Amino acid sequence: MNYMNLSNLDRAVRVVAGLLMLGAAWTGIAMGIWKAGLEIFGWVPLVTGLLGWCPIYALLGIRSRKPEP
Repeated sequence: MNYMNLSNLDRAVRVVAGLLMLGAAWTGIAMGIWKAGLEIFGWVPLVTGLLGWCPIYALLGIRSRKPEP
């Protein structure tokens, strides 16, 4: 069963974005409400990128990964 719906490029972009968001929050670049938001929402692209599966894509029937024959 192949549940992955993200291409390798999509996954890489998500992982980098998640790490940048969390890094900005943890290093003090972002402050206040922005820090809290980045700490919460930075995990979403990181985890979806690592898993290769996005629940929003699944609900909408979107796949950036080409189906395997």
